[in-house]
Amino acid sequence: MISIYKITAIIGLIFIIIGNILITRKRKIRRLYVYPSLIIGGICLLIYSIYINEVIFIILQSVFIIASIYGLIKLNE
Repeated sequence: MISIYKITAIIGLIFIIIGNILITRKRKIRRLYVYPSLIIGGICLLIYSIYINEVIFIILQSVFIIASIYGLIKLNE
């Protein structure tokens, strides 16, 4: 049986893929869908990274989440 952490990682990847596909859309779409999906995907992958105890991926996902939040803030200005 597949673990809940692997399911979380798969969901995170799906959210990040959706966010990357939609990133070239209009500003309203980016504000409503792209950055929130990138943030959710990043959080899901951060949870998985913590589970597998991989320091490089934990740092990478933390920076990715911060960058996505920053992008959302800048987009709302």
